[in-house]
Amino acid sequence: MTSFASKVFCRVERICHHLPVLLNTFLVFSITGEVSYLVLVEAPLEAEQKKTVWSSRWKALHLLVQYFMLGNICWNALLFVRTSPSIKGVFLGGEGMGQGWRYCYTCETHTPPRCSHCYDCKVCVLRRDHHCVFFGQCVGFRNYRYFISCLLFMWSGLLYATLMNAEVFIVILKEGVTVHSVLLLLIPWIMLISGQVSARAFAFAFIADTCVVGFLLVSAFFFFHLFLMFRGQTTREWYSSRRPYNLGIFGNLRHTLGIHWYLCWLCPLIPSPSPGDGINFQVTGSLEPTR
Repeated sequence: MTSFASKVFCRVERICHHLPVLLNTFLVFSITGEVSYLVLVEAPLEAEQKKTVWSSRWKALHLLVQYFMLGNICWNALLFVRTSPSIKGVFLGGEGMGQGWRYCYTCETHTPPRCSHCYDCKVCVLRRDHHCVFFGQCVGFRNYRYFISCLLFMWSGLLYATLMNAEVFIVILKEGVTVHSVLLLLIPWIMLISGQVSARAFAFAFIADTCVVGFLLVSAFFFFHLFLMFRGQTTREWYSSRRPYNLGIFGNLRHTLGIHWYLCWLCPLIPSPSPGDGINFQVTGSLEPTR
């Protein structure tokens, strides 16, 4: 009985571990499909404009930009998940241990500066930033480039989707701000279950709401990590006022995104090797805590 319960628990834990990834994937492709429908079928609202302002070339340009962002989101996310940021397979010996090294009693090994143990991943992570629950993996030295690039294209994609869904809000509010329109925007699920709106109206309202909320959340994450990257800090180091690894804006970009930092954001396939190894870092300030 105990073994059966443990197997069930492990299976439920595995499903919960992958649930955020599946949910994110569903939302990304749902938003993409809805925006594609708006571009191809619904836009513009006025029938006489369909052959003028909203020409076939304009629609093709919209779709090209849209699927360029989608491709970058998916490819960066895939490389982020498949790139292990842990110390597994990394030789931590070398010239000896200096200031900032610690001993991890869980992994039973000495770890370099800026490395810490993740109890979700059950391993120490080089230059650990945080554990990303949306991808089920830690953000560290080797996969930070893909993480920040994915955030960039998610932010730009959600901004684009929000602007495209402005027409959805116009249609919902065209008769004025009524109780029905406000409830449809705020609680579309309740309106669908109660039979107040059709499934089509619910789908458009729900995805439009998701775009707005998602854009606000991703904006907060994206600009926070841009702020940290410019300062040469990780999320864990942000709690401290010290910035011992700050190399200046361009130096921080180079050590975070690689030597081709000015190009690598265009496509995850552009090679941009990091000048560091995730073990040794150039120290520009005091490592001692301020008093």
